[in-house]
Amino acid sequence: MIVGAILTQNTNWANVTRALDNLKRAKLLSPKKMGGLEAGELSEYIRPAGYFRQKSRTLMEFLRFLRADYGGDLEKMLASGRENLREGLLGVRGIGPETADSIVLYAGHYPIFVVDAYTGRIFRCQGLIAEKASYGEVQEMVMASLEPDERFFNEFHALLVRLGKTHCRKVPRCEGCPIIRDRVFSIS
Repeated sequence: MIVGAILTQNTNWANVTRALDNLKRAKLLSPKKMGGLEAGELSEYIRPAGYFRQKSRTLMEFLRFLRADYGGDLEKMLASGRENLREGLLGVRGIGPETADSIVLYAGHYPIFVVDAYTGRIFRCQGLIAEKASYGEVQEMVMASLEPDERFFNEFHALLVRLGKTHCRKVPRCEGCPIIRDRVFSIS
């Protein structure tokens, strides 16, 4: 889950899946085994995910963080609490708010709302956020409006991604959009 969250930066999931398959076939999807590689070696395995040199550096930085702060123990890291986990991840070079929050939600199972490009497009279309609203502003609006429920945030994010992939692309496909006609979507 954590490797996938890092690899999905600036690429589509199909390419991430190919990179993850490479790591699985080589039996490298553990902190210890992946940490035993040089960044250049890791780059070759994750090449299908694009930006592979940058992403291999980020993965190596994450592994250094995991070893330094948690003795290499993923369970200990994930059990450190939502805010501690998020803050630690944001301190890792190459991990920004969206990636950190994806790890917190999907790997840590803590209730946090993940803001992505689809969320921004959908919320702007619905008039819920300003054109230049920051990640933090959007997240704060949603978190203040909804009960903190990990399963709900997981499903809500998945539905926004599905809607975004279908309708709210860079070039929108508004025809048939289930929320645009009557602006049925609202957070309050």
